[in-house]
Amino acid sequence: MPQPLAPAIVILAAGKGTRMRSDTHKVLHPVGGRPMLLHLLETAAALAPVRTVVVVGDRAEQVAAVVKPLGCETVVQEPQLGTGHAVLQAEPLLRGHEGPILVLFGDVPLVRAETLAALLAAVSAAAPIAVLGFRPAEPGAYGRILTDADGRILRMVEARDASPEELAVPLCNAGMMAMASPLLWRLLHQVGNANAAGEYYLPDIVMLARAEGLDATVVEAREDELLGVNSRADLARVEAAFQARRRREVMEAGVTLVAPETVFLAHDTRFGRDCVVEPFVVFGPGVSLGDRVVVHAHSHLEGATLGDGCAVGPFARLRPGTVLEAGARVGNFVETKKARLGAGAKANHLTYLGDAEVGQGANIGAGTITCNYDGFDKFRTVIGKGAFIGSNSALVAPVSVGAGAIVGAGSVITRDVPADALAVARGRQEAHAGWAARFRAGKAGKAD
Repeated sequence: MPQPLAPAIVILAAGKGTRMRSDTHKVLHPVGGRPMLLHLLETAAALAPVRTVVVVGDRAEQVAAVVKPLGCETVVQEPQLGTGHAVLQAEPLLRGHEGPILVLFGDVPLVRAETLAALLAAVSAAAPIAVLGFRPAEPGAYGRILTDADGRILRMVEARDASPEELAVPLCNAGMMAMASPLLWRLLHQVGNANAAGEYYLPDIVMLARAEGLDATVVEAREDELLGVNSRADLARVEAAFQARRRREVMEAGVTLVAPETVFLAHDTRFGRDCVVEPFVVFGPGVSLGDRVVVHAHSHLEGATLGDGCAVGPFARLRPGTVLEAGARVGNFVETKKARLGAGAKANHLTYLGDAEVGQGANIGAGTITCNYDGFDKFRTVIGKGAFIGSNSALVAPVSVGAGAIVGAGSVITRDVPADALAVARGRQEAHAGWAARFRAGKAGKAD
């Protein structure tokens, strides 16, 4: 049996997105910490397409800058005259393609690769067009799909052009389609714009195919895969759907989310086995956790790598470049940035560690800060294995504290501390007997 031909993919991303009221193109707004268009491109890549063409228009340069490094090609739709007209802009690039063509929408980022594979598989000689459909709870302005008893499409109609009877049909058009390549271009050139919007609709090729005796079929998907973004409210709904999906995935993989609905994950958050995440934790992009890591409540992690058995928080902030080796501990109200804590090192309270390296087993006392910035440049602090930094100390970088050294509480360290030394840098304490009593008496006399 011959292998099916690899698809080409056309992604429509030319719309103005005016309801977003943003200087950023709609498809570049993030979902799970990544532009929604990149979610779709990752899904599309799983289908091993021979070419991916993104149709751009408004703010084309923004979209092109994101997709071209991924090997995608772009074509400009100007003016924007509907979905059929948009797909037609890709014809010069794809006319020689022999496999099926899959048309996707850049503002529908959550569709699954399995769903798109099923859509492609439905394209056959008998039914050379396959349409993705769904049954939304609120059909509203979605186009309707009318089928016969065998599931063949009889009619597709936009909501604004539909009769009351057609609007009562629950099966809706998600907009995505797969079809045989030569047929697509021939039919698109026949599409007219005699409709309420005066646009050239891609779904009209279904009726043109039927007029030639060709069938079209529908593949149904779940509504949560097909949520589109036209407004900030839509973006919030898509984010919520993404988070619900990712939470299910990580819990099925063996992660405990104590209060799942309060934990926010990025698209690339990675967990080892038996991790525990307490309520109100936010993972930004670039976080990887080893096995048995505990993240306590109200912590924020981004661009951080945590080894096995680490503990973070509560109320901790790990910024990009943070690395915690096995068993390290970052406690409450501690912030790290470009900091590496060796195995078993601890910074339990009220500390800032920036541009720092903390050796294995070192202890960072409460209130300690690395003074890494002089207003112009950043400098590094190195704390050796087993060192002990007393509470409320300031380490003025560039500076190093040797292995096993102790820094006395309240010190401001501006010079390197040798290994196993004690460094104390603070004013000498003096006590003046009776001074406080005389001070109070003098104040009381003035009040009289």
